[in-house]
Amino acid sequence: EEAGAIRDVIQNHLLQVASLLAMEPPGGGEPDGVRQEKTRILQAMLPLDPREVVRGQYRGYREVAGVAPDSTVETFAAVRIHLDTWRWAGVPFYIRTGKCLPVTAAEVMVELKRPPQSVFGERLAGQCNHVRFRLSPTVETAIAARTKTPGEMMIGREIELLASSNVGDEMAPYERLLSDAMRGDQSLFAREDSVEAAWRVVDPVLGDRTPLQIYEPGTWGPAAADDLIAADEGWHNPVVAAGGSGGAQ
Repeated sequence: EEAGAIRDVIQNHLLQVASLLAMEPPGGGEPDGVRQEKTRILQAMLPLDPREVVRGQYRGYREVAGVAPDSTVETFAAVRIHLDTWRWAGVPFYIRTGKCLPVTAAEVMVELKRPPQSVFGERLAGQCNHVRFRLSPTVETAIAARTKTPGEMMIGREIELLASSNVGDEMAPYERLLSDAMRGDQSLFAREDSVEAAWRVVDPVLGDRTPLQIYEPGTWGPAAADDLIAADEGWHNPVVAAGGSGGAQ
């Protein structure tokens, strides 16, 4: 209620994930190499355009204890981010997060460009070939591609190869950070200029600068969030085999 999804999740966590995805490999083996490359990406992010932001609040949130009856704080946010670099020019990054969604998961989906011609002569509107990184509740890396169905006919089907999977509870996140802090390892800590760059990205849309849309609990958020990504093959909703519902990123 005091922060909202953009301040508490997107600025504080998901921009860090996006910077890890887009950063160049650190060189020289310096301890601060990763943080330096992440900062370069955050500094290259253009400030959010209010026209590329969707804020939502699940129905019933205002009845929660401690929430103002006229609260306009978002429990859901979807944004489109652009990077001003040669490598990522023209490549949109879509981020969304929310409470009371069908599943609780954190996932990164990297969609590959479609080839100029279809191998199987199909016209498909589904997901492109992609690489998927599941961060929680399990840790997975998967590669998906359209392959030929066995038989004489040239018919394709989507196959996902799960490259690795393990339970993501080997070490609690703050346990890892406290251990690093005691050793003086700052690799996973945000640097001051990195934090300032992230705030610069979200500052234009903080507060009530974009409309608040109500969505039903247990759904994937406002329909406008899907409209935001409709021109780029649509959003991939994470699927979790077992576990509670709550939020997705």
